[in-house]
Amino acid sequence: MTVAAGPVFSPQEIPFSFRGSWFDFSPVIAEKTYAQDIHLVSHQTGMHPILRLIPTAEGAPAETAVTATPHLLTWTAEAGRIELAYETPDTVRVRGEGLGLRLLAADPVLTPFSGPYFYRDPVDGSWVFTVYQTGRRYRVTLLHGRISANPGTQSLGAAERGVVLPADGEAWEIAVEEYETARAPYRSGSAFEEVVAAARAEFETFRDAVAPWRSDRTPAAELAAYVLWSATVRPAGFITRPAVLMSKHWMDKVWSWDHCFNAIALGGGLPDLSWDQFRLVFDHQDAAGALPDSVTHSEILYNFVKPPIHGWALGRLRPLPEEDASEVYRLLERWTSFWLTHRRVPGRPFAHYQHGNDSGWDNATTFDPERVVETADLAAFLVLQMRELARLAAELALPEESARWSEEADRMREALLAELWTGDRFVARGAQSGQTWSSDSLLDLMPIVLGEELPDAVREALAARIEKHLTAFGLATELPTSTRYLDDGYWRGPIWAPSTILIEDGLRRAGYTDLADEISARFRDLCEKSGFAENFDARSGAGLRDRAYTWTASAYLMLAAAHERRAAG
Repeated sequence: MTVAAGPVFSPQEIPFSFRGSWFDFSPVIAEKTYAQDIHLVSHQTGMHPILRLIPTAEGAPAETAVTATPHLLTWTAEAGRIELAYETPDTVRVRGEGLGLRLLAADPVLTPFSGPYFYRDPVDGSWVFTVYQTGRRYRVTLLHGRISANPGTQSLGAAERGVVLPADGEAWEIAVEEYETARAPYRSGSAFEEVVAAARAEFETFRDAVAPWRSDRTPAAELAAYVLWSATVRPAGFITRPAVLMSKHWMDKVWSWDHCFNAIALGGGLPDLSWDQFRLVFDHQDAAGALPDSVTHSEILYNFVKPPIHGWALGRLRPLPEEDASEVYRLLERWTSFWLTHRRVPGRPFAHYQHGNDSGWDNATTFDPERVVETADLAAFLVLQMRELARLAAELALPEESARWSEEADRMREALLAELWTGDRFVARGAQSGQTWSSDSLLDLMPIVLGEELPDAVREALAARIEKHLTAFGLATELPTSTRYLDDGYWRGPIWAPSTILIEDGLRRAGYTDLADEISARFRDLCEKSGFAENFDARSGAGLRDRAYTWTASAYLMLAAAHERRAAG
């Protein structure tokens, strides 16, 4: 196996962070908002830029090139260099030589209800920012060199506040910590080089567990592993377990289907972390059995839900932890019963979405005629989920429950084929109007996830239609010839990781392995050329929206691992 020394990336594309940390370093300070300078950006109580890091030379901001590896963030100029590395999830070390640094509050305004306050701690001599937006403190401790100025100490109003390290030829080093109210004075017995080496070793341990199969044939595997590693946060607030956020840019939440793909990608090498991803949203299951739409540090949203792909995912996470099998069965049963009880019109066989957001395909053209809709993808997911419940019940020695779930799955599959299949395509049906329609959305073809459960003629028709969505870069979510197709139309055209994974898996189980192989190859190639964006322009392959999305990285790892296994025979 030949493995590169390590990926080099731009923090404008992928935040520089560390497993367990709630903050990162990036010029991305809000949704689609890019600052000139690198900022320390916190994700506690939302996404908040806290500190600006401004390299200086001869008393003015210096032009620098900023690059990152998984273990080191570097500013480079003719005059010198600044390096930053994580010592722990809440502490970084920063050193410089030839360049100075202005470390300033990102928001200079202080009122009684907002902004940072900056002071010198008389106990240990450190400089401290206490920040309203996060409710945390950020302490700067000088380890070597000198601080030439500390403007704004104890100031109110719009004063600039922070510490200034001069570019006077003397090397300097500081530690920056995030904490709550108080902690012992900063002490470290490690040299900077040792901090960097420890950070590198920690990432490489994660990488080797997640992608032991990587080779020259999978050139994006190491960076994909970094995207997952660096987006992981330790438990805090409503995050009850170690969690992989969707991103440490602005998509800094766990949505209740995204987490399934991350769980599967981690499952082979890090089963405990994988299981935490699957279980996290179930920690917030409500009284009706519904999972939240999303969870983050300080917010749980229940106004929408996400599609029930959890039975499908659970089948790929086996073997399950023995001690959790019975509990997971009951949690999955409650989630399924939510759809069958609260989202099913009395006397009708199908559950319905109340909005495109419930499907995960927020603005797919399937939902243009009506929003409260019985769709074929939802029925297919529920069939798979009930199959998994039947399997779990059998393993738990609950034969009557197993038989009941098998019968429920059979009835829904037969109804799907009898009522929503027209002979060449699936249609959607208004839950209130009873009207049916078809669209050019890839969502209408998602029942391919049923694989071998579909009749041959249905599989053949779906595979043929799916192939029409395949561009040079992957599966467009809206047929490229559709009048409603948009290059940057969210779910009305761009290529997405979850639709790719689900359809590739369904085609493979349906016997269309050549098409599944082609879809896998094009998506892997797309990630290797365009990174791990939230979605991609289906015509050009350009990355769109949030550029460091974990389910995209997970999809790459899943497809690459499976391809390597097939290649190995």
